[in-house]
Amino acid sequence: MRILTLLLVLLISLPGFAQTASTVAGTVRDRATQELLPGVSIALEGTDFGTTTDAEGRYRLTGVPAGPYNLRATFVGYDALLRANIALSSGNVNTINLELNTAPQALAEVTVTANRAIRVATPETPLSVQRLTTEEIKSNPGGNFDISRVIQSLPGVGGGGSGGTAGFRNDIIIRGGAPNENVYYLDGIEVPVINHFPTQGSAGGPAGILNVSFIEDVTLSSSAFQARYDNALSSVLQFRQRDGNSERIQGNLRTSGTEVAATLEGPLTPNTTFLASARRSYLQVLFKLIDLPIRPDFYDFQFKTTTKLSPKTTVTTLGLGAIDHFEIVAPKNSSPSKEFVLRSNPTIDQWNYTVGVNLRQLVENGFVNVALSRTQQYGKADQFEYGFEGQEAFRKLGSRNGEIENKLRADVNKRVGRWQYSYGVVGQLQHYNNDLFNRIRSEVRDGNGALVSPAVTVRFATDLDFVRYGAFAQATRTYGAENRLTVSAGVRTDGTSALTEGYRLDRTLSPRASLSYALLPTLNLNASLGRYFKIPPSTLLGFRDENGRRVNADGRYIRSDHAVAGLEWLPGAATRFTLEGFYKKYANYPVSVRDGISLANLGGDFNAIGNEAVTSTGKGRAYGAEAFFQQKLSGKLFAIVSLTAFRSEFSGLDGVYRPTAWDTRFLGSALLGYQLGRGWEVGAKYRVGGGGPYTPYDEAASRASYQAVGTGILDYTQLNTQRLDAFQQLDLRLDKKISLRRLSFDFYIDVQNALLTKPASPPTYTFERMPDNSGYTTTDGQPLRPDGRNANPILLRDNDALVVPTIGFIVEF
Repeated sequence: MRILTLLLVLLISLPGFAQTASTVAGTVRDRATQELLPGVSIALEGTDFGTTTDAEGRYRLTGVPAGPYNLRATFVGYDALLRANIALSSGNVNTINLELNTAPQALAEVTVTANRAIRVATPETPLSVQRLTTEEIKSNPGGNFDISRVIQSLPGVGGGGSGGTAGFRNDIIIRGGAPNENVYYLDGIEVPVINHFPTQGSAGGPAGILNVSFIEDVTLSSSAFQARYDNALSSVLQFRQRDGNSERIQGNLRTSGTEVAATLEGPLTPNTTFLASARRSYLQVLFKLIDLPIRPDFYDFQFKTTTKLSPKTTVTTLGLGAIDHFEIVAPKNSSPSKEFVLRSNPTIDQWNYTVGVNLRQLVENGFVNVALSRTQQYGKADQFEYGFEGQEAFRKLGSRNGEIENKLRADVNKRVGRWQYSYGVVGQLQHYNNDLFNRIRSEVRDGNGALVSPAVTVRFATDLDFVRYGAFAQATRTYGAENRLTVSAGVRTDGTSALTEGYRLDRTLSPRASLSYALLPTLNLNASLGRYFKIPPSTLLGFRDENGRRVNADGRYIRSDHAVAGLEWLPGAATRFTLEGFYKKYANYPVSVRDGISLANLGGDFNAIGNEAVTSTGKGRAYGAEAFFQQKLSGKLFAIVSLTAFRSEFSGLDGVYRPTAWDTRFLGSALLGYQLGRGWEVGAKYRVGGGGPYTPYDEAASRASYQAVGTGILDYTQLNTQRLDAFQQLDLRLDKKISLRRLSFDFYIDVQNALLTKPASPPTYTFERMPDNSGYTTTDGQPLRPDGRNANPILLRDNDALVVPTIGFIVEF
């Protein structure tokens, strides 16, 4: 506490922004055609600084006192655009590239046009869409520069302890859908993995991979997906990266108690810029200090180059990679029983990368994109009986798996009069392999050494090569004398050789349509209908039985039909309200043959999802309503409030709808930020959520089988009938920004779970251990019987409240 107080006193005595000047520069393009726009007016609100873009769509403002500003771009025939709360610093040239939408209405009032500057919707996706800028990500309390955690402030988004997820993970639950129903695009190139330690066959992990220093903005669409995006059932996240600085070499260094990261950028040649970064985690050190059982250890790397071959031709390359090690250890003060359970978890080692190249060619009234990318993932998991780590005779789990995706995409995008249209194709070569050893039941012997029940082990090795392909088309048009009505319609279809009837393109025909009608210049009525498909995870496609047969080859693409309607109101130049209702209907969802239960009702395992026989017979539904309020920086204040009420239910082989693992019924979030002046900024984020459902244990079956299985046996006759306590968490953040002549500093203090709220997670069934952990206690003092009749069953609860403080700084040079 003394060190923290001394640090605060020191920061208060340091100067803020006012003494130094900064530079902001960038380009402005037409969003639909990617044409550079000359003559666009650029202004910093509340100042005399302003300019217009030149013949090549470039702008530059120099001599601006360092500090936070709202940047506004206006141009005749286009909606104004507001980039709020941009923090201009002296250390770096601040590059901000903008894309403008054509104005759908012939609006004469300047104030009305100004109000539309914070609208996020596009003609193709007029609703269920939100956008975050890099500054909103960096300053998010509790976000720790992790995009997956930051978006949990948005409506319909659960994760990080809410939405039925573990508190230390980044599983993203959107409108009651599974984490693997989301897809991610980085500058138009699909990136299957955005988190460290992802669950095989799903997503999530304790920490994100993406470097926020690369990001221009992030757009989240939770419905009304454009037809160009395949495999999305719950959301599409588009990460738009900025280009490297073309004027000089510059960079930043970020360090804290959890990580150290370095970013460098600048020109490589007169027509090529680069961005490159590397990061090393110290989370394992922090978690050890605060006696948290998880030990995530990782590295990640990222790069981007942009080459302008001509005024109309641009080539972009990008790369993203991670190296991970994850293990769980017992806290110092844990009980013998808890130590036994924790030390029985697997150790996981993983690595992955994505590299890609994108060619963008401007053509008359539009542009053509061609993208080639490759993703490779490898995972290793090992688990041994307690006390016998590394000894093969006592191995419980051994998994070696890999996946490779080589993808080629091409699309054409044009605007002619009132029409916008696009079409394209995609082809993909995919490889999946998995060598699995899993001892489901250990052998059990009685006190005389006689065998009571033999060991049951699953072994299989699979090696699968297959192709995927698809095509799409979409068209958008405005109607009416004032273009008040905008209608968009699209269709896509996909196929694969991994399924017996994957060639049936008629089975994956996915039409979609949306409309937006301006009831008032500041009030829009929006609606959409769509059918979307997703290929089953490779863990299911590649699973083989004891005879080597791929038992899930007769499966189907998972289907989800969406119906959404809502209102968007823009009452002020920096204020936005949205209200939406949604209904999602699922079909062909995987159901476990072994248990007869939908995988959605089981939730997520942190090692793998799949690796079992399933049928494509499950159904599901998720429905609810969302309200969202956003106040961009106005004066010194900015705020976000979101509320979501929903239900998420799926059926298994019996056809009965039951709550999914993510059916928490309610999500709420409020974020408030205030700029105190002299470079100080304070923020708070409060999240709440309903209790997630879980399945209780079958006490009799658990007692009888525990020695063989090593875990409790869930009572599936009571599937998800119990509920955890409600979730809540308060995160705080304090920033102090200092600008010198060629350097700038951001010192920050971030506190997660400031209220010391206890986590909510299902209990773990085990038998009580002896104080020295040499065996189990019993009711009669005799050795544990094979059927567990003399055991002392207990339920371990993870109810240790922890606050996670982080102190760090960022230096820009």
